[in-house]
Amino acid sequence: MEISLIYRRATVADLPGICELGQQLNSLHHRERPDIYAPETHLFMRDQAHWRPYLDGENQITFLAEQAGVAIGFITLQVTLFNSPLLQPQRVSRVGSVCVDEAFRGRGVGRKLMEMAQDWAIEQGASDLRLTVWAFNKPALRLYEELGYEVRAFEMGKRLENGLA
Repeated sequence: MEISLIYRRATVADLPGICELGQQLNSLHHRERPDIYAPETHLFMRDQAHWRPYLDGENQITFLAEQAGVAIGFITLQVTLFNSPLLQPQRVSRVGSVCVDEAFRGRGVGRKLMEMAQDWAIEQGASDLRLTVWAFNKPALRLYEELGYEVRAFEMGKRLENGLA
């Protein structure tokens, strides 16, 4: 008998589980871009300053997927009002991070979290939902394309040999 998954808004009490689960996301990014991302750690709470604003910050939210009280996935979001003389005024929601435990990937958890993100963005009056994804993250790219996301711009970068360490 499989225990059902629960999806809900995360609270500050979920911070330890998010920090622990986030190590899988951190590990993937560090493996591909060690020049940018720190290595994973067994000191999970190292990352609490990164995740906490999404739990109790203004115009930010985290949704959590859990099974039997254990975090198995999360998504972070924020909403921002863009108001510049060069841009059309608009409320935009941005996905910060999406993480699903390796053991639960391919079961629709990420898709459900993305649907929750879209619903929340609409509730906040956002006219657009955006995210950034690394080119090396093929499974995430595939999911986002299946959900109707489109490539709108390319971020380009160049490693500099004389950059400060």
